[in-house]
Amino acid sequence: MINREEKKYLVDIIEAINSIDDHLDKQRILDIYLSNKTKRRAVEREIEIIGEAMGKLLKTNPNISISYSRIIVDLRNRVIHAYDSVDDILIWKIIMKDIPVLLEEAKKLLDEN
Repeated sequence: MINREEKKYLVDIIEAINSIDDHLDKQRILDIYLSNKTKRRAVEREIEIIGEAMGKLLKTNPNISISYSRIIVDLRNRVIHAYDSVDDILIWKIIMKDIPVLLEEAKKLLDEN
């Protein structure tokens, strides 16, 4: 059973993921993403929010069942603190492969509670 605070962090993660889709105009097209600095920065900001919420969630419940939760927090730290070495292709891979998994896991946790 997750508590109210944990639910808030899960909702924050889901909202940030939905915002990524909004920033990408619901079109996951690599060339458009790479050619638009504003879109890249907006997506990076949402990744920061996801990582921050995940970090708080892990502090509240270290046993939360979310794949790669520690890696998500580490990515947030890299985007914030090593902004000059953010790999756009790595971010794109995360958008395409990892974010959908995270969305499903977060929704499942909310639905179960």
